Amino acid sequence: MATYVLIHGAGDIGWYWHLVEAELRARGHDTVAPDLPCDDDSAGLPEYVDTVVSAIGDRSDLIVVAQSAGGFVAPLVCERVAARLLILVAPMIPAPGEAPADYWKHTGYSEDLAGRYDDEVALFYQDVPPDLAAEALSRGRDQSETRMNEPSLLKAWPAVPTRVLICRDDRLFPPGYLRRVARERLGITPDEIDGGHTPALSRPRELAERLIAYG
Repeated sequence: MATYVLIHGAGDIGWYWHLVEAELRARGHDTVAPDLPCDDDSAGLPEYVDTVVSAIGDRSDLIVVAQSAGGFVAPLVCERVAARLLILVAPMIPAPGEAPADYWKHTGYSEDLAGRYDDEVALFYQDVPPDLAAEALSRGRDQSETRMNEPSLLKAWPAVPTRVLICRDDRLFPPGYLRRVARERLGITPDEIDGGHTPALSRPRELAERLIAYG
């Protein structure tokens, strides 16, 4: 059975993955979903990667899965561990040497895509059960921007088979935008799943089944 290394997005914690973890473990797989030090002003991408690698320990048969801004962390993790598959979910897809703060301009992201949603629930959790969305907000953390202008240490995309899964109702990263970015940066046509930006909370079973099917 595989070990799924689950990397959360900006301003979040490993709890984001807890429902998917339950589905994967029920099917006999191992999981690890560390909390990145995203609210620590002294931490940047190298420290995020160290956190994930430390959490993996001596686990093997690794499938690395990244949500949203976790896409900046995942390829760097794959340079440090023997991953056999990388899966990006509703992701940011970095270019070599790109600083996270530059991603929006470099990918032609328009603030109009998400700017019409003033409420975090409407933007991130529109299809998540209200109680679960409220818990997600209560567990969230401020995302430090202190080191987000630092260029990524990524020199080239890792030589690991990569899949991209986008969400058809994603209000932060609409499908048309992510299809273009995935094509331009990875030469990949993404797969698609129903739902908004946080499918690990809105559709955990379906997402887990997709992850297993990729593996």
